[in-house]
Amino acid sequence: MSYGIYIGKNHTADGVAYLAGYGDEPSSHWLDVVERKQHPEGATIKVGVTGHADLPGLLSEIPQARESARHIRVSYSVFKGTPAPLTNGGLNEHGVAVRDIWSPSRPELVAMTPKDQTGPNYSDLSRIVLERAKTAVEGVRLIGELIAEHGHSTYGGNSNIIADSNEAWVVIQFAGGQGLWAAERLNDDTIRASRPGYIGTIPVEQPESPDFLYSPNLVIFATAQGWYDLASGEPFNVNKVYGDGKGKWDGVKWIEDELTSLARRPEKIAIEDVIWAVRTERLTGDTAGYGQVVPLIDAHHPELRMLWHTQIAAVAAPFVPVFMGVSKIPPEFQIHRYLTDGEAERFLDGRHSDDISLVPQDIEATRSASYVFKRLLNLVLRHSEVFLPEVTVLWKACERKLLETSIDVAKAARILLDAGEPALAAKYLTYFTNTELVKALDSAQELAAALDIRSRALYGINAASKPLGPEQVW
Repeated sequence: MSYGIYIGKNHTADGVAYLAGYGDEPSSHWLDVVERKQHPEGATIKVGVTGHADLPGLLSEIPQARESARHIRVSYSVFKGTPAPLTNGGLNEHGVAVRDIWSPSRPELVAMTPKDQTGPNYSDLSRIVLERAKTAVEGVRLIGELIAEHGHSTYGGNSNIIADSNEAWVVIQFAGGQGLWAAERLNDDTIRASRPGYIGTIPVEQPESPDFLYSPNLVIFATAQGWYDLASGEPFNVNKVYGDGKGKWDGVKWIEDELTSLARRPEKIAIEDVIWAVRTERLTGDTAGYGQVVPLIDAHHPELRMLWHTQIAAVAAPFVPVFMGVSKIPPEFQIHRYLTDGEAERFLDGRHSDDISLVPQDIEATRSASYVFKRLLNLVLRHSEVFLPEVTVLWKACERKLLETSIDVAKAARILLDAGEPALAAKYLTYFTNTELVKALDSAQELAAALDIRSRALYGINAASKPLGPEQVW
C-alpha cells in the first residue's frame, strides 16, 4: 500500500522541501547504493510482470539509457508476479527523489486490463526515474513517454510522488491498458499526503496549464466510456472519473490537517515533525518495511545530498542519515535471507537446488538489521502502552544528536570537496554513515534484549495471543 508525504519549502523551518514515507511490502527490505553506470549502445532492461501476477502479463525488453545516475534506494524481494529486486523509494545524485504509492483505478479499468499486458511495472518506473531523471518534471515526462512507447504493466493502479528542490509532482498510472496517466504539480505552499495517491480536478479546458500533465487520451477515453461529459460543464475530477471516487481517505485527511496545523506555528515544520509524520503509530506499524525522509536540498556537491533511513517501521526504529557520497553501506543493512522470497528453501551453496542463494555467505554471516529491528518492533507492540513511549523518547534523543552532528559532517565534507579531495570526502562520509547505522543497530539489539527480560517478567509469553498493533485510521 505504501505512504508518501510532500511538504513544500514555505512550510518548513529550514526552508527546505521534504519528501517522506515508507513502503508496505510483505518481504525483506535492504538499503542499496547504486553507482553511476555507463551502458553500451543497444543495451536493454527487462520490465513487466509474469503470469503469476494478479493481473498477469508478459516480460519484455526495453532500451536502457546510455548512462544511469548514482542513487540510493530501498529494494525488496517480492510482489506478486513482479521480478525482484523491486524499488519503492529513493534519491538520485541530481536531487530527484521518488516515492511509490498505490492508487486504485475504477473497477471497469481493472477488468479491461489485457491478460498479456506488457511494459514497465510500478517498480520499473520508480527505478528508471531514479536512474535517468535530472528534475522532477523530467521524471513525470519520462513516465509518460515510457507508457506511450512500451505500455504499462499494472496491478490495478499506482502513483508516484516525484520531487526535487524546486517542486514535486503526483503522477498516477491507471489500469486498463489504455496508456492513461495524469500528473499534478505540487508547489512550495503544498502539503500533500498519499495513501492512496489521488488527484482532484484538472482544468481540462486549459490544456496549457503548467500545473498539470496527462496522457492525450485522458478526456477522450472517459467521454467514450460515458464516465465524463465535457458538455455538462462539470469539472474533470480525476479521482471520480478514473480512481476509486473516494477522494482523500481518512488517514490522508488526518495527517494533512496535522501537518497544516504544525506549519501555522511561528517555527513552522522541522525535520523532527517530518520524522513524527512517518513514525506516528496511527499510520505506521508492522506492515511498513522501512522509513525514509528526504530533505530536498539544492546541494552544490551531489555527494552532500542525503536521506534519513530506518530499517523496518519507524515506529520502533531510529532514522539515520545516509549521504549520497558514501562508497558502501554496512553488510548488516544489505540483503539478508530474513524475509527474502525463496531463501528459506535454498542452501547457501546451492546444494540440492538448481539456483544459488541471492545472499552471499559473508553477508549472511553478519547480523540482519531487518531481523534485529523487527524483533524490537514485535516486543514494543506487544505492550505498546508501556514500551512505545520509552522507545520513542530514546530514538528522538538519538536523532536530535545525529541532526546536529550531520550538519557539521556536511560542512566538513564540503570543505574537502571544495579543496578537490573527493576521495577523502567519500571516506569521511562513508565512515560517518556506516558508524551511525551500526550504532543504531547495536542500540536496537541491546534495547530488544532489555525489553525481552522486562516483558517476560511483567507479562509472560502467551503464544495464543495476538500482538498489539497500531491504531489504523485508513
